[in-house]
Amino acid sequence: MIRTLITDDSQLVRTIIKDFLESDGSFQIVGEAENGKESVEKVKSLSPDLVTMDYEMPVMNGLDAIVEIRKFSKCAIVVVSTHDTAKMAYDATVKGAQEFFAKDLFTSHKDTDRSAEIYETLKEIVKSKKIITTDFVSKKESGAGRKIEAVVVAASTGGPMALCQICSNLPKSFPIPLFLVQHNTSGFDRGFVQWLNEYSHLNVFLGEEGTVPSKGCIYVAPTERHLIVKDNLIKIDDGDLKNNQKPSADVLFKSASELYGSSLVSIVLTGMGNDGAEGTSIVKKAGGITIAQDESTSMIFGMPQSAIETGCVDFVLPLNEIVNKLVSIVGMEN
Repeated sequence: MIRTLITDDSQLVRTIIKDFLESDGSFQIVGEAENGKESVEKVKSLSPDLVTMDYEMPVMNGLDAIVEIRKFSKCAIVVVSTHDTAKMAYDATVKGAQEFFAKDLFTSHKDTDRSAEIYETLKEIVKSKKIITTDFVSKKESGAGRKIEAVVVAASTGGPMALCQICSNLPKSFPIPLFLVQHNTSGFDRGFVQWLNEYSHLNVFLGEEGTVPSKGCIYVAPTERHLIVKDNLIKIDDGDLKNNQKPSADVLFKSASELYGSSLVSIVLTGMGNDGAEGTSIVKKAGGITIAQDESTSMIFGMPQSAIETGCVDFVLPLNEIVNKLVSIVGMEN
């Protein structure tokens, strides 16, 4: 059983989360807390495996509570927040939270597939017992490179922090567009874009139909839509799930490979499942360059490992070396 502490200033919300978790049969609710300060104290006394954390609370907010908990505990922490605090919820991922979910996902039991995905994610986070932190500082390297026209990136669990590190270290003069698929259970795609914009030297946009990709810009796939690039335009596709995902990295990688061929770089970051593995193979077969995050810096190694197992990954790198390699491949100095 996964010993769980629920933190929220609303008794109703705590009850909803409790009912949701207990209905799976794998979670034992060992305590509840009304604010961040109480949550910190109960983590010390109860030693839970998992803490659900609201963001806005009296006495001590969720972000401050996470910072305090991380001083003494490696328990799994997930933020359960509302859309109006989405950008702040992403801040929690760089302070030590492993994932975040929208509160309304816990109020509806109609979508059994979505519920199953949440349960699986929580179990994997607890199982991994891995806390990845970063100071967003990276030494850059330069080097003569081949002509590269675009970069595609895949990420899931642990992805916001990983993408934050990469985007915050890319130089202002980065000369090509990047396309990102972040599996986003919460639906906080616009909040994610706003948050990532605060860390990145480049302009970050939510992908929109008909947009012409511009150099030095980052385009994020919207929630529950595939992002593809075709005829030098961004297309938003509402097709079927791929690898049980929408947006899917495989869909993006395939379309980008068809457009850019050997001028494409693909990157698969931390996450559950195997999305991005097939796409990595396609990029490699088209002559592109492929990168995967290493196990030591991945919160969940599933996606990178699946990509590596295809035998089509050129570079397996720790997170803080990916930007170095990318800058070197593109052939620019920073």
